[in-house]
Amino acid sequence: MEQVVGRTEEKLLLNKIEKSGESELIAVYGRRRVGKTYLIRNGFKKEIAFEFSGIHHATLNQQLENFSLALAKVTGGLALAKPESWIAAFEMLIQYLRPLIKKERTVIFIDEFPWINTPRSGFMPAFENFWNSWASREKKLIVVICGSAASWMINKVINNRGGLHNRVTRRIRLLPFTVGETAAYLKYRKIKLDKYQLLQVYMAMGGIPQYLKEIEPGESVAQIIDRLFFTKDGLLLEEFKNLYYSLFDKAENHIDIVQALAKKGKGLTRTEIINACKLSSGGYATQLLAELAESGFITPYLPFGKSSKDSLYKLTDEYSIFYLKFIDGNKATGAGTWLKFYSGTSWKSWGGYAFESICMKHISQIKKAIGIDNVYTEISVWRYLPKNKEEQGVQIDLLIDRNDSCINICEVKFSAVPFEITKSYEKELVNKLKVFQYQASTRKALFLTMITTYGVANSERYPGLVQKEITMDMLLDN
Repeated sequence: MEQVVGRTEEKLLLNKIEKSGESELIAVYGRRRVGKTYLIRNGFKKEIAFEFSGIHHATLNQQLENFSLALAKVTGGLALAKPESWIAAFEMLIQYLRPLIKKERTVIFIDEFPWINTPRSGFMPAFENFWNSWASREKKLIVVICGSAASWMINKVINNRGGLHNRVTRRIRLLPFTVGETAAYLKYRKIKLDKYQLLQVYMAMGGIPQYLKEIEPGESVAQIIDRLFFTKDGLLLEEFKNLYYSLFDKAENHIDIVQALAKKGKGLTRTEIINACKLSSGGYATQLLAELAESGFITPYLPFGKSSKDSLYKLTDEYSIFYLKFIDGNKATGAGTWLKFYSGTSWKSWGGYAFESICMKHISQIKKAIGIDNVYTEISVWRYLPKNKEEQGVQIDLLIDRNDSCINICEVKFSAVPFEITKSYEKELVNKLKVFQYQASTRKALFLTMITTYGVANSERYPGLVQKEITMDMLLDN
């Protein structure tokens, strides 16, 4: 078995499951290429006794044939007759497992579970029968089912209203690596990058292990991005559509929403998304947004002092942000492409958007850097739309509302050098604090918190303005 880097909580849970002494049905879900299969294959101390994976867009006969081949492999390679149905297939599996579970704790793994459930295949009723009538009674058996289609796994398995209702004993939603886990993973693979280079790599492709695995020792950030994104054989050049169409049956509307959000870094409300994408049904829009959120592409943020119906949705998948900014509709390719973008305004706007998104995902690290990791907090955003020409609009992209009567108003700034506060920006910050305090009607103390790559160069010029400074170093703290 290979080493599993990071994934501390998941490894502890798998170890606990192995020792539980009960039958276990574990549902694992997360986006494509995030490392679900790798975790299950290498996270248990015991080897998997049987593994079977669904085939995308395969027929019932192809899925059943694939099952019989997988079973033949673990029973000594003898050719087995293809089962006539999934009921028969699971009966064959039971016959194989019976002698094993008499001896020891046994793990079986069914990967890409949603792909097996083809129309009129009878797969789900057969699996429900397998679990309810036999597997759930076997205290030495661990059944792991896994799927990239997160919304399908939640709706059809975890929230199942039929034979699997309340049958899942554990669930694991596998998220991309944090920045700290990414640093550990690249170090494990003998890749040496400094903190700023590491951050740029993360901003372009996120913490997706399968993407990070493509990085080669000795490459600069520009070389990495040029090769993976801007060459005809680059893994990430054509990944975008493959990614969405592998997760959603009708991905066109999902992609429309993602594209709309990519144009509005500050986010859109549900109503604004419906109007921008010309969606006819509010209920259908809710379903699309839930599916994208569960799969980790978008994130709803609750505005300060508002209810969930006022949620602001943002595109938070790093790869999608990068692709839609620099690749979609762009003809520039080959060596030197990224350095060409590097000096332009599009690079600056992308950098601010991507860095802000990353910070929103690393709230626990930010809280620790502020020194409030043990204080209860609520994370939100806030915006004020002016009611007349005399007023100014205000946007706060990260607000940490604390239970100790304080609020951290966070300004997130990405730059290649220490950030400088100009006189005009100082006035903007003072106005932002003033408008928020008045419009939000809060008596809590407001602490302006600057989150930057290399710190603030001249905060001493404006004494009392910035209460706390945090640099990108905090992202490396797991």
